[in-house]
Amino acid sequence: MVELAISDLSVNPVEFWMSRRLLLTAGVLEDFNMMPVGFGSIGMLWSKPVVQVAVRPYRHTRNYLDKSDSFTLSSFSEKYADDIEILGSLSGKELDILSKTRLTVMASESVQSPSYNEAGLVIECRKVLHQDISPEGFVDAEMLKENYPSPEEFYRVYYGEISAMRQSRD
Repeated sequence: MVELAISDLSVNPVEFWMSRRLLLTAGVLEDFNMMPVGFGSIGMLWSKPVVQVAVRPYRHTRNYLDKSDSFTLSSFSEKYADDIEILGSLSGKELDILSKTRLTVMASESVQSPSYNEAGLVIECRKVLHQDISPEGFVDAEMLKENYPSPEEFYRVYYGEISAMRQSRD
């Protein structure tokens, strides 16, 4: 992995979330959890580059996000699609789900939350804000009905200032 200047990140933001295998990880190297994420954003907040991710309340990873001061977002090639699928279909609450995959964890450079040796891109983030989505915030009633079948489904959105990025040499 080589350091990538934050100003050098050049991605199509829609393509980034729609066609990559993304893994959100929070905690510390000795105690962490991860989950695939399928949507979010990359942009600016308070003149800082940020990543935004959303997590439902029942996800085990959310406990780690709430306790952590950081998180990482790792992007994987299609080669690791089955591994990411495993991590999304099993809970890390009951077993070591990472051991069911070919992924290997590694320490991050600028945050305590770990990342992965096999990732093509790692974005390390310092958590700066979280915001709960609520029904009162929806302007589009159909979007609310389609995405939130019950009140306990509402996401918490986490904003992380990008503190470092690394890209594989491949």
